[in-house]
Amino acid sequence: MIGPSLDTARQLLADLPPAPAAWCSGLRKRYRKQIAVDGVSFTVGRGEVVGLLGPNGAGKTTVIKMLLGLVRPDAGEVLLLGRPSGDPRSRARVGYLPELFRYQPWLTAAEVLALHVRLAGVVVPEQERRECLATVGLADRARDRVGGFSKGMQQRLGLAVALVARPDLVILDEPTSALDPVGRADVRDLLLVLKERQVAVLLNSHLIGEVERVCDRVVILDKGRVSASGTLAELLGQREVRLRLDGVSAAAEARLAAAGQLTRSGDAFTVALPAEQDTAMVPDLVADLVGLGVRVHAVEPGRISLEQRLLDILRADTNADTNGDRS
Repeated sequence: MIGPSLDTARQLLADLPPAPAAWCSGLRKRYRKQIAVDGVSFTVGRGEVVGLLGPNGAGKTTVIKMLLGLVRPDAGEVLLLGRPSGDPRSRARVGYLPELFRYQPWLTAAEVLALHVRLAGVVVPEQERRECLATVGLADRARDRVGGFSKGMQQRLGLAVALVARPDLVILDEPTSALDPVGRADVRDLLLVLKERQVAVLLNSHLIGEVERVCDRVVILDKGRVSASGTLAELLGQREVRLRLDGVSAAAEARLAAAGQLTRSGDAFTVALPAEQDTAMVPDLVADLVGLGVRVHAVEPGRISLEQRLLDILRADTNADTNGDRS
């Protein structure tokens, strides 16, 4: 039997979806008697921003170092951009900002970028390097020595180092820990730009608000294990709308019940919206209620926050461990 032609085989390969930007399965790491990472598996798709959350000591930084080949796992597999993480061709397309970083204080910001471009073995024109510094707000400090930079400015430089080689995957470990509110907003905007460019991002951050604003999915680690993962919609559950109303007739209450699961406490009404609905239907609901003679005093769309969901998951894990110790 004759197999497919070379052109057909090439077409079949071209039609395959690209490999995930990062893929890991069953990662384990023990330091002496302490298990730091225990069976962690997740993926980061192309153009996807994934948040890595969890308390201190949950294993987040160890997972990142295993992804990058900086720490050897005791068990498990890692692929970066479809290649083993030990393959230099995969790491060449990855940008990394570590949680703890230090740059040569006698170099200028421009020289630091030039050094890291050379170490990466890529060619990045000087104009692009200048644009990269401008992107992180250091255009005016390109010729200043790093030794005179504040910690926040050094963190901005670290972001430029992570981005300068035009990576397909960016791994950021606490990228805003030293930044002021304006700097954190700049990083959020930068992450959204990377997302538009189909650059994948793995973001480890204690600032839950920024994770909630920019991430497509979240992986929650606790005690070295994946406690929960999914999209924000999956983790946070249904949206709801809370209203304070007067003069609610039977017809008005029926209209509220038609919008979603209804609960009432005095003049406070809460409608849990079905999964296929969103808060865009709230104005129509309010208009219908007013048309039925209802006085509307307050309308508050919302859902459980990511912070509250994270606390619930971690508390549940703690209670499960405590009950297990007692059994």
